[in-house]
Parts: sequence; structure tokens; C-alpha cells
Amino acid sequence: MRNFSKKIIFFFFFLPSLSFGQQNDSLKEDIKPSEAVAQIEVKPTTKDAEIEKRLENILNATAWFNDTSVDVKEGVVFLFGRTRTDDFKKWAGSLARNTQNVVAVVNKIEVIEPSPWDFRNFIEMMKNHWYGLIKAIPSIILGIIILLIAWGFSSLGMMAARSLMKRKFGGSLPLEVLSRVIGVMIFLVGVYLIFEMANLTGAALTIISGTGLAGIILGIAFRDITENFLASILLSIHNPFQKGDLIEVSGFLGYVQKLTMRVTVLMSLDGNHIQIPNSVIYKNTIRNFSSNPNRREEFSVGIGFDEVITEAQKIILKVLAKHEAVLKEPESLVLVDSLGNSTINLRIYFWLDGSQHSFLKVRSSVIRLVKRAFQEEGISMPDEAREVIFPKGISVQMVDSEKPKEPSKNENNPKEPLNVIGEAELGLRTEAENIKEQAEQARAPEEGKNLLKS
Repeated sequence: MRNFSKKIIFFFFFLPSLSFGQQNDSLKEDIKPSEAVAQIEVKPTTKDAEIEKRLENILNATAWFNDTSVDVKEGVVFLFGRTRTDDFKKWAGSLARNTQNVVAVVNKIEVIEPSPWDFRNFIEMMKNHWYGLIKAIPSIILGIIILLIAWGFSSLGMMAARSLMKRKFGGSLPLEVLSRVIGVMIFLVGVYLIFEMANLTGAALTIISGTGLAGIILGIAFRDITENFLASILLSIHNPFQKGDLIEVSGFLGYVQKLTMRVTVLMSLDGNHIQIPNSVIYKNTIRNFSSNPNRREEFSVGIGFDEVITEAQKIILKVLAKHEAVLKEPESLVLVDSLGNSTINLRIYFWLDGSQHSFLKVRSSVIRLVKRAFQEEGISMPDEAREVIFPKGISVQMVDSEKPKEPSKNENNPKEPLNVIGEAELGLRTEAENIKEQAEQARAPEEGKNLLKS
């Protein structure tokens, strides 16, 4: 026991010589004053003077105290001096209480409030950060290397995704989006490895989950924008139409000009630009008149009740068979549609090549030629408004109160020209090329890359 006490006394007497001066405060503060102080044993017959000397040496060795003095009377320890923090003051009191033969402790050490111009703590903090930065340089270099490797692998992944999916997805937007998603996922793996190396896995997971939550919040806030963006991706993948196709969607008819990430731009038949949100196009029915070039047109014509229906049908079929724009296959139809007040209504169906001919012009030409053929064959076409068939087949003519004018020779039985193409029809070719030229010359109403194939 005596040898052990000598060793302790020897250690604490030589402790001040081990660079515990004011200049090495940072090293001494590695000791946590909040830790419990083990009981210090001295000789059972320790005198008050020995306790004073022992405690003063220990307090001076820490260099946490200034003007330190210890006074012991009948085992009661009085501590005097100044220190910087309450933790140091409490540590000194705990040290005295755990000293052998100490009955009580009166701690009169004053805590000195730091001066507002005292920058020692700030300087010490900056030193600690600097030392921490020096220690972290190898980890920083390794993290940069991991990021560069992850960036390289993400670029390779994007290139591989583009090459593999190029045949399946013809549009540029699906390829770009999917390849970027794959590249970002690979890059995030590298970021996760850096957080794992820095023992910040929880922080990495929190950031990732927070990013996902932020994405959900933004998706709700910008729902329409998100819908249009997703619809543009789906339209680019499924390709329901291409640039130049004549489509009808949501009541709008026109030639497709471009598909952006927000809208689809059409050029209507009257030369106006129509911008339709992609979400509207994706949710509604699309009529594509260009996917199948053949198009069926129809119109109605009324003949008198005294006419032979089969003869009128044969006349119309002859006109359709001779017309250069009407297709032989599928065959044309002339069907009885309904019985009116004074007419038998026939509905004519015929097919034409929409990529070569204008359906408006061909329909106009066919109606004109059918009317001429009926005039030549004497087929009457009564006016529904001026003649009413009463029960029992009695025909009553509606007579104006004024005296009717004498019909001129031209008005009596005017004949339409025999030409298939009339002057007003200006040829039967489709106007798609003219509209496309106008669209190229017009100002683009929607900026952004065209995601459609030409």
C-alpha cells in the first residue's frame, strides 16, 4: 500500500512537467471534467497540510485554474481560484470530495465570464476543424475517386441503355428519360457508398426518402405539368401518330406538326395552329386519317316517289365507277336510307386514297356528277320544303302567293359539265403538302424539341 501511494504521489508531482502549461490547453481539455473522479487514497494519518499540497498540485497540473489555493481545516477543504467553465469547477469539487480523510468541501472557485474580445475559443475551434480537415483529406480523395468512377459507370450505363432500347423506342424522349434514370441510379449508388464510408448511412437514407417525399409533393402541386410530361413520354413510346399525319382529337382536325413535352401542335385545314395538351390527347379518342390512306366518304340524295330506286342506284354506281379518284376496292355502295315527306333518300358510300386526293374535293366532284346524271336520265329530285305527301298518296304542292316567274331556258333543265374535275375544285389532289409548306413558313407557336418522327 505504501509503494502504491508513493507511485501515485510521484506521478502527480511530475505531472506538471509533462507540458501541461497554458500553451497546451487543447491537449489538457481532452480530459472530460464531467467524468467521475475515482477516490484518491492517502495515508490514514494524513494531515490537513498534506491534503492541501496534494490538491493544489493536481489543480495546477490541469492548468484549468488560475490563482488556485486550497485550505484544509479539520478535514474541511476550502477551494479558491478562478476557472473558465462550470464543468471545471464541478470537477475540482468532485476531486476534493473523493480525497481520503476529507469531511466536506466548500467550493469557492469563481467562474470567469469570457471577454467578448476573447477569441481563444474561436481560434481553438478553427484549429480543431483544421486538424479534422487534415485528417479527412485521405477520405475526401477516396470519395472524389468514387464519385468519378460512379460518374463514368453512369455514362456507360446511359450509352448502353440507349443502344439497347433504340430499336424498341423510336422517339428520342423515352430513350433520353430512361437512359438518364439508369445513369442517375448508378450515380446514386456511388453517393451511397461515400455516405457509408463516412458512417452517414442514416443521413443518406434520410436524404433519399426526403427527395422522394419532395417529389410526391411537387407532383401533386404541379399535377397538370406532370400529366403532360408523362403523356408526352407515353405518346412517344406508343407512336399513335407521326409528323404530317391528319388526325382528329377532342373535336379538332388537323395535320400534326410537332409533339413537345407539354403540347401537341396541329395545323388545321384552315391554316390555324392548334395546341392541345398531351394529357388531353392521351385520354381522348384519336382518329388518324393517315395511318390507313383509304378513306370512306358519304352523302345523301333524294329522288321522287314515282322513280324506280334500282334505276337510280345503277346511275349512281356508273358515276362512281367512272370517277378517277374513287377506288374500285373496297366497292362503293348506294343504299336506301329513309323515306321522307316527298323523297326517297339514298345514301352513297365510296372510298378514296386520302394520301393522294382531298376528300372534300372528291366529294364535291361526285355530288356534282350524280346530279348531272340524274338530270340526263330524267330522275326527279323533289324539294322537301315545297311538296308534302299526305295519306293515301295525295301530293299537295305549296304555292306562293306571288305569281311565279317564267323559268328561263337555262333554269328549266340546267346541265352540269361532264368534266370529273370542275373549275371550282382546282384538282382533286390533297392539300396536305400546301398546309405543310405553310406550317414550315409559319412561326412555331410552341418552343421545344420535336419528339416525333418525320
